[in-house]
Amino acid sequence: MDKRILVFLVDIRQSIDEIFVFLGDERDFLKYRADLKTKKAVERNLEIIGEAVGRILKLEPSFSLENAKNIIGTRNRIIHSYDNISDEVIWTIVCRELPGLRTQVHTIIEIHQS
Repeated sequence: MDKRILVFLVDIRQSIDEIFVFLGDERDFLKYRADLKTKKAVERNLEIIGEAVGRILKLEPSFSLENAKNIIGTRNRIIHSYDNISDEVIWTIVCRELPGLRTQVHTIIEIHQS
């Protein structure tokens, strides 16, 4: 595997970990929605994740990452259609998609670092 891809995968894992740290153990949507700093921090990390996935696919178009196109699309929507992203959409992505993505990325990193 190209070493740059491994770096991007580590960036993705770190961004996911940061999102979960920002949200704390008790993930409460109402607290999230009321906390502008946390919302901006989560959105920024989702942008980083989307950018890293895009860079991976540019280096290796056949690289298999679940929902890669949706991840890139989310990044683009946050950046280019920032006024069209709802807190509910971000929250759903964080709760439903990120745990699985983190597991997948972690597994790929572990396989290629050994």
